[in-house]
Amino acid sequence: MPSSQTLIRGGLVLIDNARFAEASLLIADGQITAVIDGAGPDGLPVIDARDRIIIPGLVNGHTHSHGALGRGGVAPDATLETFLTGASALNGQRTTDDLRLSAELSAAEMIRKGCTACFDLSVELPGPTVAGIHAVARAYHDAGMRAVVAPMISDRTIFQALPGLLDAFDPPMRAALSAITLLPWQDTLATVHRALESWPVPATRVRPGIGPAIPLHCSNDFLTACAALADALDLPLQTHLAETRMQQVAAQSRYGTTLTAHLDVLGLLSPRFSGAHGVWLSRDEAARLAGQGAGIVHNPLSNLRLGSGTAPARALLDAGVVMGVGTDASNTSDGQNMFEAMRLAATLSRAQAAPSDQWITVPEAFHMATEGSARIMGLPRTGRIAAGWTADLLFLDRDYCHYVPLRDTLSQIVLAENGGALREVMIDGQIVMQDNRILTLDEARLATRARAAAARLDTANMQARIKAEAAATITRSFCHAACTAHHH
Repeated sequence: MPSSQTLIRGGLVLIDNARFAEASLLIADGQITAVIDGAGPDGLPVIDARDRIIIPGLVNGHTHSHGALGRGGVAPDATLETFLTGASALNGQRTTDDLRLSAELSAAEMIRKGCTACFDLSVELPGPTVAGIHAVARAYHDAGMRAVVAPMISDRTIFQALPGLLDAFDPPMRAALSAITLLPWQDTLATVHRALESWPVPATRVRPGIGPAIPLHCSNDFLTACAALADALDLPLQTHLAETRMQQVAAQSRYGTTLTAHLDVLGLLSPRFSGAHGVWLSRDEAARLAGQGAGIVHNPLSNLRLGSGTAPARALLDAGVVMGVGTDASNTSDGQNMFEAMRLAATLSRAQAAPSDQWITVPEAFHMATEGSARIMGLPRTGRIAAGWTADLLFLDRDYCHYVPLRDTLSQIVLAENGGALREVMIDGQIVMQDNRILTLDEARLATRARAAAARLDTANMQARIKAEAAATITRSFCHAACTAHHH
């Protein structure tokens, strides 16, 4: 046998995401080539996993790497709209090195919490640059992760996106906010296209995507151009869809219909399309998404943190929508723990007083956090342990408190695990975490760089933060009044 093969000997393995069995795994060229009943052949490099539970790596269907350097910077009472008024205060004045650093911080936390792949909508102000997009891609590649790197782009500020919001401010502030503009969408997409043409790392593991931020923050021409680029290059496209009630209220005002219906008319819905959050989607919208093979990424951590609501995950699943799970950013979710996101995906459905047969089951939540998110990312044969599937694996300590005693292994993983039992992480057939140490990143150096960068950025953005806090007060009142008046 070729020496490039590795044998993972023993272990309680989740096979085909259907059953646990004592088994060994043969790994070669980043893939699982065989699932073997028993100890497996001799004469190969061996990873002894006899005291491990082995599951596929979790797949983060929606995050923002730039949020890592903004950790702790979001007010405890922030809603999405007030958070967006402070975007320049949180993300302004960043260098290309800051963008890479933030992505490295996110990658380190995701690996530590069992995440082997992510869909990252990273933002750069005042607009994307080739160097910035490439810096994020290189960060994930060097960390050993799989990723879709989709620059988050728009051509409207929140003050232009929400009809009537500017009128809520007094004239001086209205003038100042009106003066804030983004680049013409043609220039933004030209930059993105140049970045894609000169992609700096192998796209087999870190590939590009398109990330129009929020439909209301993008003109119709911009949205259709984003879809055309995604179609032409066969790239995944993700936006924030119906994350808050305010977004649907504004859609009725601007378009005269729901957000999803509007995107359907524009031709955006397709199997490469996904919407993050989907908290305020109707049954008609669920049917439209399912009919086009589109997906929704459930982000329960940030939905709760920002008071956005609870997504109708059961209705979306029943309609046939492809469902994934994401963490959202470390500033709006306060972390990148996919185990926590998966647990909430299962348990929040129980808080809606639905009959128990309407709850998101343990297998459904696990599928959403593995194969579901991988499907949304466009990752074939990822998120399952089976021959021919990617060797992205998590090794959990069978003697950790979550599994003593061990009765229902998958339930104990989905409903109890938080990353505490994680001992090794393999991505693409390579061990990237071992002995509580990430092998691909210097975490001590990252911490030193992050503290210095945060201090510098907080000072540089202080005045922007003061202005944003003043604008947030008016924005909060405006959104509350608009949603109260809109009873549908």
